[in-house]
Amino acid sequence: MSQTPRDLLETLQRHLSQLVLGKDAQVKLALTCLVARGHLLLEDVPGVGKTTLAEGLARSFSLSFSRVQFTADLLPSDILGAQVFLQTKGEFEFRRGPIFHQLVLADELNRAPPRTQSALLEAMAQGQVSLDGVTHALPRPFAVIATQNPLDLSGTYPLPDSQLDRFLLRLSLGHLPPEVETELLVSRREDPLLSFKPVADAATLTRLQQAADAVTLPREVAEYAVRVATATREHPEVERGVSTRAVLSLTAAARALALWEGRAFVTPGDLREIAVPALAHRLLLKTSAQGAFARDEAAHLVTELLRRWLRPGLARRSRRSRPTGAARSRSPPWAGSTWC
Repeated sequence: MSQTPRDLLETLQRHLSQLVLGKDAQVKLALTCLVARGHLLLEDVPGVGKTTLAEGLARSFSLSFSRVQFTADLLPSDILGAQVFLQTKGEFEFRRGPIFHQLVLADELNRAPPRTQSALLEAMAQGQVSLDGVTHALPRPFAVIATQNPLDLSGTYPLPDSQLDRFLLRLSLGHLPPEVETELLVSRREDPLLSFKPVADAATLTRLQQAADAVTLPREVAEYAVRVATATREHPEVERGVSTRAVLSLTAAARALALWEGRAFVTPGDLREIAVPALAHRLLLKTSAQGAFARDEAAHLVTELLRRWLRPGLARRSRRSRPTGAARSRSPPWAGSTWC
C-alpha cells in the first residue's frame, strides 16, 4: 500500500459517503467489519440504503459480487450450488451457486426458513462449502452482508442464535437527516451506482486485513474485553450472555478500529466504541419483548454495562495496581491518553 492504512480507510470512507449520504458513522463501521474479516448484518426497514451500501463496498474494492434474494421458497441448493448430471458426458458436474463470490449480499435473510438460512453457516464460519462429501473453498477475501427486516413485519423468520453469532457487527442505517433527504430530492441525481468507481482492489483489502491482524492487543485490554463478556453473562436481566466467539469478534473489530487512529495497539476506548454493534445482537434477554424493542434493550444494556459496571471497577483496579519507581516505565501503550 502506497498510503498508510489510516489514509486509505479515510479515502474509502469519503468515497462511500458520496454513495450513502449522511451515514458516515455507519460507513466507517461497515469498512471496519470488512477489514476485521467479519460478516455484517444490516437491520432496518426497506428503502434506507442497505443494498446500496453492500454493493458500494464491493465496487470500492473491485470484489466479485452476488446478490441472493431470500424468499420463503428459496432452497439451500439455490445458494450453494448442486451436482448436475450431464447426459453428454455421462457424469455429474458441480455447478457453483452465488455463494462463490468475494462479497455476497443475502438480501432479506430473515424471509427464508431456518433450513435455508443455515446454508450460510459453514461458508461464514470456515470460508468453504461441503456438498456430497466434497469440500469447495470459497474465494478470498470472502464476506457476507445480510439485510434483515424488523421482526414485526409479516412473513419473516427470526434468525437462530447460531446464525446471529456469525455476524461480527449489526448496524442500522436509519432514515436520512431531513436536510440530507431534501438535498437528495432537489439534486435528482441518477442512480449513483452507475458511475461509482473502485478506489482499491481485493489485494488492498487483504493487506488492510493483515495490517489489522498485526495490531497488538495488550493483556490489560484483553482482560477488559473478558470483563465485558463476563458482565453480560452475570447480569440478572440476561438469559444468555455473549459467547467466546463474540469476545474474539469484539477484539478483532477493535484491532481494525485502531487502524483508523493510526495506532499499532488496541485501547479500551476501541472496545467501548465497537461494543454495542459487536455484542448487542448476541444477547438473549429474559424479557419476552420482540423486534425493535428487544434490540434497543440489548443495546442499552451493553451501554450501561460499559458505563456503570466496568468503568468504576477498572479505575479501582488501576489504582490498586499502579506501579511505583522503575516499574512505572512499563505502563501500557495508551497510558496518558484520554480513553477513559
